[in-house]
This record gives sequence, structure tokens and C-alpha cells, in this order.
Amino acid sequence: MSMNTAPNAERVHIGIFGKRNAGKSSLINALTGQDLAIVSDVAGTTTDPVSKAMELLPLGPVVMIDTPGLDDVGDLGAQRIRKAMQVLNKCDLAVVVVDASEGITDAHQELLARLEAKKIPHILAMNKCDLLDAVPADTAAQRYVSAATGAGIYALKEAIAHLVPTEGNGRRIIADLLQPNDFVVLVVPIDSAAPKGRLILPQQQTIRDILEAGANAIVCRDTELKATLEKLGQPPRMVVTDSQAFKRVSADTPKDVPLTSFSILFARYKGRLDSAVHGVTALDQLKDGDTVLIAEGCTHHRQCDDIGTVKLPKWIETYTGKSLHFAFTSGGSFPDDLSPYQLIVHCGGCMLNEREMKYRIAHAQDEGIPMTNYGILISYVNGILSRAVQPLGLTI
Repeated sequence: MSMNTAPNAERVHIGIFGKRNAGKSSLINALTGQDLAIVSDVAGTTTDPVSKAMELLPLGPVVMIDTPGLDDVGDLGAQRIRKAMQVLNKCDLAVVVVDASEGITDAHQELLARLEAKKIPHILAMNKCDLLDAVPADTAAQRYVSAATGAGIYALKEAIAHLVPTEGNGRRIIADLLQPNDFVVLVVPIDSAAPKGRLILPQQQTIRDILEAGANAIVCRDTELKATLEKLGQPPRMVVTDSQAFKRVSADTPKDVPLTSFSILFARYKGRLDSAVHGVTALDQLKDGDTVLIAEGCTHHRQCDDIGTVKLPKWIETYTGKSLHFAFTSGGSFPDDLSPYQLIVHCGGCMLNEREMKYRIAHAQDEGIPMTNYGILISYVNGILSRAVQPLGLTI
């Protein structure tokens, strides 16, 4: 996958924070060499977090997130600050932009304390240094720059590149489970909910990871799986299915062939598989009137048989025999207050970066709300969860 086509969820997420008129948007333009952010002398031009996918050399593909000012005022300003703070949940690293002529204020100190608490790598960009009588020496923690003249921008980019966390860089979707020349059968149902003319992102990324392992990806529909397995001439290393087809695919896959789903692979890749497996058992404790939150990391057009809003609620109520309430979130929206819910069912999170997915998991754990995953839940209600997680090294 080239840098230019890297999915946003796989890019390093860089949050740009600072007070109004500190030059955050100007700095983004200077870092990228493009007019990507609106620049104005009017305080508060950036009113909502704005994400921009781009190339930032020497780092490569990144997502820059321009945020509202930390010193915004009024009730609306407080809401904007709250949105800026929410960006921390998806940041791999942060650049704190300071007007060098003003220096570090209480608002900056509060932000820096949050960054330290969340263990987010960060650097201070002391902007507008061209307005100083004398420019202090750079340190590892702060760089003096001028978005207007370009002074110090190259050094800042180098410093940002060295801040990128190495933890998790060795994560693989499936490649670590394979040997060269293995066969992996991927089951992709083509129904009314399937996107026209393309595969969805988890399917694309899984195919790519299989190829990078030197293995072979064989793609078929659920209706052709049985015939495909018969014609292979040898058992595949693994069968990976769309979770919605779990029941049929399990019946058509020989018991000695490992079976899992794209969603479960992504529960391991983006989050904590063991906690999601533990969380699904909360289904058995649900009572009439309880509320289940179904959360998706992307936004898409809802169809009549949509998995999140139609199929999952039906499967859950059929399994539990209870009359339940359901709430739904999508995209970047995830509730601060999780107390109204007795269970959270989350998608695989292919559109979320690892930090945001793990934040959501940790947030649920902090509030004592069990959280599971689409594929884990579907395999659980069909009585095949043990089989579905066994290829990933879990025994239940």
C-alpha cells in the first residue's frame, strides 16, 4: 500500500493544539508546504477539529488534526475546548503551538498535564520567533519556529518524526499466523448490504497482509465456500469470514480447519481480544429494559438490513429473550457518559486508529461497562465462539 493511499486509521495521527491566534493553522501549512488550513487574524477561526490526511516528510503518511483554541470563550467556546480535548483520544503525538512572545500559560500547562497523564508524546512549537529580539536555543522539549518565515520548520519536522511511538509497529492483522505458501480462504458474502463494485476496508487490508506474508488469498462467497474447499485439494491454513455469515460458514467448514472472522481479527489488531471475549458474556445477564449501545467507527448509508441497527438488535433479543433498548453511535462519536448502558457492542474499528480504539475500550472498563465486538457476539450467539478465537491463540 503506497503512502498516498494509506487508510487514515493506519496513519500517524498528529494533534495540533494551542490558544487562539497562536498560529496553529499557519504551522500546519508551513509543515506541509501547502495551504491546507484556513489562516486568519480573527481569533477562533478554527471552530471544530479538522482532520487532514497528508504526507509529512520524513515521517510519511499522517493525519493532521487542527483543533479549536484552548482559550475560547463563552458557552460555545467551552464546547469547542471540550471537542479539542476529545482529540487527545486519537492522537499518536501532539504539537503544542505557543505564541513565543506570550510564552507558556496556565492553559498550556493544563494541556501538557493531560498529555503526560495520557502518555502522549508531545513537543512545544514556540511560534512567531521572528518577532522576538533574541531567539532562545532549542531543547528536546521545545523548538522555536516561525510559520511566517519558515525558520525552524525543518528541525521541527525532524523532531516530530522522532516522537512517533514504536509500540505496536509490529502489529499484523493475520500475517503472523501464517507461513509462506499457506492458503487462506476469505468468505465475502455479496448481498444487498455489500458495497457495489468493491471490497470493504477490512477485507482489502486482510488480503494485503496475507500477500505480505507470502501466503495466498482465495476469495469466495459464502454460497460457494463448500465447493471452493472441495476443489482446493488440501485444507487451507484458515478460513476467514464476514461475521454475518458465521453460522453457514461454520457448518460448511470442516472442524479441523481453523475458522475466524474479519471482525475478530480486527479485535486483536486494534484492541484487546481477551477483554472483548470476556465482555460478551454480559449478554447472559441482560434484563428487560436494559440498554445496549451499538457503536461503529465509520459512517455509512443505512440499508434495510443494516448489521448495526437491524441485524444485531434482532440477534441479541432472540438470544436473550429480553425486551431491550438500543442506542447507536457512529464515526468519531462515542459517549463520555456510559452509565446508561449495560453492554457495548463495537465494530471491528477498521476506520479508527489503535489509540482511539483502545481509549474506547479503556473508557468502558473504567466505567465498569462490558464491551465486546460484532464478530465475537455473532459467534457467541451461534455457539461457535470457542472455535472462532482458537486460531488466535485463545482457549475458552
